Amino acid sequence: MILITGANGVVGRQVMRVLLREGTAVTAVTRGPGGAPLPAGARVVDGDLFRPQWIETALAGVEAVQISPRATGPGLGELLKLAVAQGVRRVVLLSATTVEHPAGEARFAAQFTAAEDLVTRSGLDWTVLRLADFAANALAWAPQIHAGDVVRGAYGHAATSPIHEADIAAVAAQALRGRLHTGAVHTLTGPGSLDQFEKVRLLGAAIGRALSFQEVSPEQVRQRMLAQGLPEEVPARLLGSLADYALRPGPTTSTVEDLLGRPALTFADWARDNAAAFGVGIETAALR
Repeated sequence: MILITGANGVVGRQVMRVLLREGTAVTAVTRGPGGAPLPAGARVVDGDLFRPQWIETALAGVEAVQISPRATGPGLGELLKLAVAQGVRRVVLLSATTVEHPAGEARFAAQFTAAEDLVTRSGLDWTVLRLADFAANALAWAPQIHAGDVVRGAYGHAATSPIHEADIAAVAAQALRGRLHTGAVHTLTGPGSLDQFEKVRLLGAAIGRALSFQEVSPEQVRQRMLAQGLPEEVPARLLGSLADYALRPGPTTSTVEDLLGRPALTFADWARDNAAAFGVGIETAALR
């Protein structure tokens, strides 16, 4: 049995699909129903992992736990103690490249560093996956693409090597099943660096439209996000990182290919896989 925290997230869902497809039993931990239905076959338990004492019984028979720090928050240390007490053997932490390659406000990287410290000192066999910018972050552009052919945002030349969630899931699933060496830190990125102009162009190619990126001020972006009801942390995370990536691109590694024995999926692959989310060009995408 594998227990997945942050099960409603894009990575959690994808990891569960991989594990279930291969016949591994999965327990999904959520704070309650939200978003799309969880993969069929997963055992679902609801509860707040910021106060994880309730999960002790759900850990019975669990071999490995995947940790999303944003799902566990301040409850991570207690969750790890409970896991050890219940005989869990392995833990896989979803961390961030900013621990090793600083970008954005230091307070956000510090949260991942603290989580890494707790996991590596837990007494469990551990694997840390430091993740680059998710390709799925481009879904934030969907409303603008529904409305027209221009995506407006800050720091157009900010460059990262965005990673497809399917690649994260493939590596995480191997680590959770004990197929990777433990006590290792892996930095996972996509195969190539792209700025926002190029990402939007590739999205357009996937849906059969000539999309363009138009740069606007960071403050305009911040105010728009706050007006949508997002907490201050969200634009702070985004804009701080983009400002630094405009000066110095994020890292690019070959780790996905090294671990999986195949090339990492590209952003163009992700765009084709998710063309329907942008609501247009779906018929064209389906014929490819």
